[in-house]
Amino acid sequence: MIPTFNEAANIAKVLSGIKRSMKRYSYEVIIVDRHSPDGTAEKAEDLGASVLYDDIGKGSALMKGFRRARGKVIISMDADLSNRPNELALLIAGIESGHDICMGSRFLAGGGTGDMPVHRRLGNRFFVSLVNLLYGSHYTDLCYGYRSFARGVAQRLHLDEEGFGIETEINIKAQKKRLRVMEVPSYEKPRVKGEAKLRSIQDGYVILRTIFRNLQD
Repeated sequence: MIPTFNEAANIAKVLSGIKRSMKRYSYEVIIVDRHSPDGTAEKAEDLGASVLYDDIGKGSALMKGFRRARGKVIISMDADLSNRPNELALLIAGIESGHDICMGSRFLAGGGTGDMPVHRRLGNRFFVSLVNLLYGSHYTDLCYGYRSFARGVAQRLHLDEEGFGIETEINIKAQKKRLRVMEVPSYEKPRVKGEAKLRSIQDGYVILRTIFRNLQD
Protein backbone atom coordinates (compact mmCIF):
# COMPACT_ATOMS: atom_id res chain seq x y z
CA MET A 1 0.00 0.00 0.00
CA ILE A 2 1.75 3.12 -1.27
CA PRO A 3 0.53 6.75 -1.09
CA THR A 4 1.84 8.73 -4.05
CA PHE A 5 2.07 12.26 -5.39
CA ASN A 6 4.24 13.09 -8.39
CA GLU A 7 6.39 9.95 -8.16
CA ALA A 8 6.39 9.00 -11.85
CA ALA A 9 10.20 9.06 -11.89
CA ASN A 10 10.38 6.49 -9.08
CA ILE A 11 7.30 4.29 -9.23
CA ALA A 12 8.58 1.78 -11.81
CA LYS A 13 11.69 1.06 -9.72
CA VAL A 14 9.60 0.78 -6.56
CA LEU A 15 7.29 -1.77 -8.17
CA SER A 16 10.12 -3.76 -9.73
CA GLY A 17 11.87 -3.91 -6.35
CA ILE A 18 8.68 -5.20 -4.74
CA LYS A 19 8.29 -7.81 -7.47
CA ARG A 20 11.83 -9.13 -6.92
CA SER A 21 11.40 -9.33 -3.17
CA MET A 22 7.91 -10.86 -3.13
CA LYS A 23 8.42 -13.81 -5.48
CA ARG A 24 7.33 -16.41 -2.94
CA TYR A 25 4.23 -14.49 -1.82
CA SER A 26 0.80 -13.89 -3.32
CA TYR A 27 0.29 -10.14 -3.08
CA GLU A 28 -1.33 -7.02 -4.49
CA VAL A 29 0.00 -3.47 -4.75
CA ILE A 30 -2.40 -0.65 -3.96
CA ILE A 31 -1.41 2.86 -5.01
CA VAL A 32 -3.37 5.70 -3.41
CA ASP A 33 -2.60 8.69 -5.59
CA ARG A 34 -3.28 12.37 -5.03
CA HIS A 35 -4.22 12.94 -8.71
CA SER A 36 -0.56 13.44 -9.64
CA PRO A 37 -0.24 15.61 -12.76
CA ASP A 38 2.98 13.81 -13.76
CA GLY A 39 1.19 10.54 -14.62
CA THR A 40 2.21 8.53 -11.54
CA ALA A 41 -1.13 6.72 -11.31
CA GLU A 42 -1.26 5.84 -15.01
CA LYS A 43 2.27 4.44 -14.94
CA ALA A 44 1.52 2.40 -11.80
CA GLU A 45 -1.65 1.01 -13.33
CA ASP A 46 0.19 0.05 -16.51
CA LEU A 47 2.63 -1.90 -14.32
CA GLY A 48 -0.18 -3.88 -12.66
CA ALA A 49 -0.93 -1.93 -9.49
CA SER A 50 -4.46 -1.17 -8.33
CA VAL A 51 -5.02 2.58 -8.14
CA LEU A 52 -7.22 4.56 -5.77
CA TYR A 53 -7.41 8.34 -5.50
CA ASP A 54 -7.38 10.60 -2.47
CA ASP A 55 -6.84 14.36 -2.32
CA ILE A 56 -6.87 14.93 1.44
CA GLY A 57 -3.55 13.78 2.91
CA LYS A 58 -1.29 10.87 3.78
CA GLY A 59 -3.45 9.64 6.64
CA SER A 60 -6.59 9.71 4.54
CA ALA A 61 -4.77 7.86 1.76
CA LEU A 62 -3.60 5.13 4.12
CA MET A 63 -7.07 4.70 5.61
CA LYS A 64 -8.53 4.34 2.12
CA GLY A 65 -5.89 1.73 1.34
CA PHE A 66 -6.61 -0.18 4.56
CA ARG A 67 -10.29 -0.40 3.61
CA ARG A 68 -9.45 -1.82 0.18
CA ALA A 69 -6.65 -4.23 1.15
CA ARG A 70 -7.53 -7.92 1.25
CA GLY A 71 -4.28 -9.53 2.41
CA LYS A 72 -3.52 -11.23 5.71
CA VAL A 73 -0.59 -8.84 6.07
CA ILE A 74 -0.87 -5.19 4.99
CA ILE A 75 2.30 -3.16 4.47
CA SER A 76 2.60 0.59 4.06
CA MET A 77 5.66 2.03 2.34
CA ASP A 78 6.80 5.17 0.55
CA ALA A 79 7.16 5.73 -3.18
CA ASP A 80 10.43 7.67 -3.14
CA LEU A 81 12.75 4.61 -3.10
CA SER A 82 13.78 5.32 0.49
CA ASN A 83 12.39 1.97 1.72
CA ARG A 84 14.35 -1.16 0.83
CA PRO A 85 12.13 -3.89 -0.67
CA ASN A 86 14.37 -6.61 0.75
CA GLU A 87 13.01 -5.66 4.19
CA LEU A 88 9.48 -6.66 3.21
CA ALA A 89 10.10 -10.25 4.32
CA LEU A 90 11.13 -9.00 7.77
CA LEU A 91 7.93 -6.98 8.12
CA ILE A 92 5.86 -9.97 7.03
CA ALA A 93 7.68 -12.27 9.46
CA GLY A 94 6.85 -9.90 12.31
CA ILE A 95 3.13 -10.39 11.70
CA GLU A 96 3.45 -14.12 11.05
CA SER A 97 5.17 -14.47 14.44
CA GLY A 98 1.98 -13.24 16.14
CA HIS A 99 2.35 -9.48 16.35
CA ASP A 100 -0.41 -7.05 15.42
CA ILE A 101 1.93 -4.39 14.02
CA CYS A 102 5.56 -4.59 12.92
CA MET A 103 7.26 -1.19 12.60
CA GLY A 104 10.48 -0.45 10.81
CA SER A 105 12.89 1.55 12.97
CA ARG A 106 15.85 3.56 11.76
CA PHE A 107 17.28 3.70 15.29
CA LEU A 108 17.57 0.04 16.23
CA ALA A 109 20.89 -1.72 15.78
CA GLY A 110 21.09 -2.68 12.13
CA GLY A 111 18.91 0.23 11.00
CA GLY A 112 19.89 3.71 9.91
CA THR A 113 19.10 6.60 7.64
CA GLY A 114 20.79 8.42 4.82
CA ASP A 115 17.96 10.91 4.49
CA MET A 116 17.65 12.74 7.80
CA PRO A 117 19.41 16.05 8.46
CA VAL A 118 20.36 16.95 12.02
CA HIS A 119 17.26 19.07 12.76
CA ARG A 120 14.93 16.25 11.72
CA ARG A 121 16.93 13.71 13.69
CA LEU A 122 16.66 15.86 16.82
CA GLY A 123 12.97 16.48 16.21
CA ASN A 124 12.24 12.78 15.80
CA ARG A 125 14.16 11.99 19.00
CA PHE A 126 12.17 14.63 20.89
CA PHE A 127 8.81 13.34 19.66
CA VAL A 128 9.69 9.69 20.35
CA SER A 129 10.78 10.59 23.89
CA LEU A 130 7.61 12.61 24.45
CA VAL A 131 5.32 9.78 23.29
CA ASN A 132 7.21 7.27 25.44
CA LEU A 133 6.95 9.56 28.47
CA LEU A 134 3.26 10.36 28.09
CA TYR A 135 2.03 6.92 27.02
CA GLY A 136 4.45 4.50 28.69
CA SER A 137 5.71 3.06 25.43
CA HIS A 138 9.25 2.09 24.45
CA TYR A 139 9.44 3.09 20.80
CA THR A 140 12.73 3.93 19.11
CA ASP A 141 11.21 5.58 16.02
CA LEU A 142 7.98 7.42 15.35
CA CYS A 143 7.51 9.16 12.00
CA TYR A 144 8.50 6.30 9.71
CA GLY A 145 5.95 4.84 7.37
CA TYR A 146 7.51 1.46 6.57
CA ARG A 147 5.42 -0.91 8.67
CA SER A 148 3.12 -3.92 8.51
CA PHE A 149 -0.27 -4.74 10.04
CA ALA A 150 -2.24 -7.90 10.63
CA ARG A 151 -5.55 -7.89 8.79
CA GLY A 152 -8.21 -5.92 10.63
CA VAL A 153 -5.82 -4.20 13.05
CA ALA A 154 -6.04 -0.79 11.38
CA GLN A 155 -9.81 -0.81 11.77
CA ARG A 156 -9.43 -1.59 15.50
CA LEU A 157 -7.32 1.55 15.91
CA HIS A 158 -10.16 3.83 14.72
CA LEU A 159 -7.73 6.17 13.00
CA ASP A 160 -8.86 9.69 12.17
CA GLU A 161 -5.63 11.64 11.47
CA GLU A 162 -5.93 12.57 7.80
CA GLY A 163 -2.51 14.14 7.36
CA PHE A 164 1.13 13.60 8.24
CA GLY A 165 0.36 12.74 11.87
CA ILE A 166 -0.95 9.28 10.90
CA GLU A 167 2.17 7.34 11.96
CA THR A 168 2.22 9.10 15.33
CA GLU A 169 -1.45 8.29 15.84
CA ILE A 170 -0.85 4.63 14.97
CA ASN A 171 1.97 4.36 17.53
CA ILE A 172 -0.06 6.03 20.26
CA LYS A 173 -3.27 4.08 19.70
CA ALA A 174 -1.41 0.78 19.41
CA GLN A 175 0.10 1.47 22.85
CA LYS A 176 -3.21 2.57 24.38
CA LYS A 177 -4.93 -0.58 23.11
CA ARG A 178 -2.02 -2.77 24.26
CA LEU A 179 -1.54 -4.28 20.83
CA ARG A 180 1.36 -6.61 20.20
CA VAL A 181 3.89 -4.32 18.51
CA MET A 182 7.32 -5.25 17.24
CA GLU A 183 10.06 -2.96 15.92
CA VAL A 184 12.59 -4.26 13.39
CA PRO A 185 15.69 -2.48 12.04
CA SER A 186 15.23 -0.63 8.77
CA TYR A 187 17.56 1.48 6.66
CA GLU A 188 16.12 4.61 5.03
CA LYS A 189 17.84 5.45 1.74
CA PRO A 190 18.05 9.00 0.37
CA ARG A 191 15.31 10.04 -2.08
CA VAL A 192 16.47 9.28 -5.63
CA LYS A 193 14.34 11.60 -7.73
CA GLY A 194 11.54 14.08 -7.24
CA GLU A 195 10.70 16.54 -4.50
CA ALA A 196 10.47 15.59 -0.82
CA LYS A 197 7.02 16.11 0.71
CA LEU A 198 8.19 16.77 4.29
CA ARG A 199 7.82 20.27 5.74
CA SER A 200 9.71 20.33 9.02
CA ILE A 201 7.92 23.14 10.89
CA GLN A 202 4.37 22.44 9.67
CA ASP A 203 4.69 18.67 10.06
CA GLY A 204 6.29 19.06 13.49
CA TYR A 205 3.25 21.04 14.63
CA VAL A 206 0.94 18.31 13.29
CA ILE A 207 2.85 15.64 15.20
CA LEU A 208 2.78 17.65 18.43
CA ARG A 209 -0.96 18.27 18.03
CA THR A 210 -1.55 14.57 17.46
CA ILE A 211 0.42 13.62 20.57
CA PHE A 212 -1.57 15.89 22.90
CA ARG A 213 -4.95 15.39 21.23
CA ASN A 214 -4.82 11.67 21.96
CA LEU A 215 -4.24 12.30 25.66
CA GLN A 216 -7.86 13.42 25.83
CA ASP A 217 -9.36 10.25 24.38
